[in-house]
Amino acid sequence: MSEKPTADEESTADRAFVHARLIDAPRERVFKAFSDPAHLARWWGPNGFSSTFDEFDLRPGGAWRFVMHGPDGANYPNESVFVEVVEPERIVFEHISEHHFQLTITFEARGAKTLVGWRQVLDTEAERQRIAKVVVEANEQNLDRLAAEVVNVA
Repeated sequence: MSEKPTADEESTADRAFVHARLIDAPRERVFKAFSDPAHLARWWGPNGFSSTFDEFDLRPGGAWRFVMHGPDGANYPNESVFVEVVEPERIVFEHISEHHFQLTITFEARGAKTLVGWRQVLDTEAERQRIAKVVVEANEQNLDRLAAEVVNVA
């Protein structure tokens, strides 16, 4: 993640959630925690959620369809399309379900650790404000769960 925001980052700042986490694992292992659906299903989502994947085609144009199962017993269908996959540096996907957004996840090697960047851009500032109370904490929980899952990645 560069220190100076790009022109695109500046133009979408009012619509974006931006998080970063230094994870105590090499970049390839952290990337695999996302790229291997068996691992991804174990950590994707906020605390208390689990996921059942119907399709996971990690390539540009590939579909990712799954259901998140909430701790309240509710099911939340999700559908996304991968826009860019650069192993082990970056994954970009467009979430086309209820809350439309583009998520860019970057994996930057920092010695034996990995700086994970998380930039989620919604369509409008109003939509960002409407869901911020839930999404900020949920994204941090997602990164917590990723950090815990990497110990299970060979």
